[in-house]
Amino acid sequence: MMTQIPQTMKASVLIRQGLIEMEERPVPTPDADQVLIRVESVGVCGSDVHYYHKGRIGDFVVNEPMILGHEASGEIVAVGDDVDPARIGQRVSIEPQRCCRVCEYCKRGEYNLCPDIEFYATPPIDGAFCEYVLIQSDFAYEVPDSISWDAAALMEPLSVGIVGIRKAHVKVGDRVFVAGAGPIGAIVIQVARAFGAAEVVVSDPVEGRRDLALSLGATQAVEPSDPALDGQHFDAFIDATGVTAAVQDGIMRLASGGTAVLIGMGDDDMSLPVGFITAHEINVTGIFRYNNTWPTAIHLVASGAVDLDRLCTDHYALDEADQPIINKPAPTTLKSIVHPGQMTHSSH
Repeated sequence: MMTQIPQTMKASVLIRQGLIEMEERPVPTPDADQVLIRVESVGVCGSDVHYYHKGRIGDFVVNEPMILGHEASGEIVAVGDDVDPARIGQRVSIEPQRCCRVCEYCKRGEYNLCPDIEFYATPPIDGAFCEYVLIQSDFAYEVPDSISWDAAALMEPLSVGIVGIRKAHVKVGDRVFVAGAGPIGAIVIQVARAFGAAEVVVSDPVEGRRDLALSLGATQAVEPSDPALDGQHFDAFIDATGVTAAVQDGIMRLASGGTAVLIGMGDDDMSLPVGFITAHEINVTGIFRYNNTWPTAIHLVASGAVDLDRLCTDHYALDEADQPIINKPAPTTLKSIVHPGQMTHSSH
């Protein structure tokens, strides 16, 4: 069923490091187990910015043109032969990865660690800054009408927050310290409270972000290294900055047996207080994307426990998708959203 679907689509393409151009691309055809989605909203992630400016993230190198964007939502407009046609018309949030489903990691549910994982906007896989995308049907999650397109797209960073809080083993009554009140920090605060944290203390140098953190459920918001933090001990520490000093500071504020989860992308190598970690049996871990999070994410948003729409501060048409990537964001910017169905001017 491919009715009223054009043969070509517009796409914002990273040609190479430092160059993004609009292109006309064929609309892809779904495999038997896939759905074709008309994209409505796409969040701009730090990784998109990184690929543009640096041309690589770790071992992932941009060697050929690639479409950026992996935080996406849209409407199913066509399905593969093995997918129920009743899915056409569904509003969905996209889990933007494809795993092999047969390796040891996939078998035990940790499919994010699959060595053959294909992930949107990670070389050489195209992302969602375009009008149509494909995903396996079971990774397109239907969302209720009460959830906006923007919030549906941000289920992806919400999933990062969910994994962070799960990894930190946050439970009812815990005290949680969060470094950074940017988009991920703002999400982590809300997820921690939803998981039952009694106190969530956040540090951020920007006053506006501290104010937002308080309005989203933080019990205290301070500047980094504020003396008000002295003497406080936490069950969990979540770093959403990638700043070495913030990571070191947060670990030192953990109670014995506490857990530090490093989410922020920062230096590849940093020194950690190993003596303290050893003497207090501190658990330190990172996260690599997520697995099995979308049902939880959808519930948190639909129930009102997490508000993602308040994070959407800036909006762009598809032919402006390069702007939030090229330009340094204002301190007040949390999430920039690209709308592939919109163009500021016709290209014809």
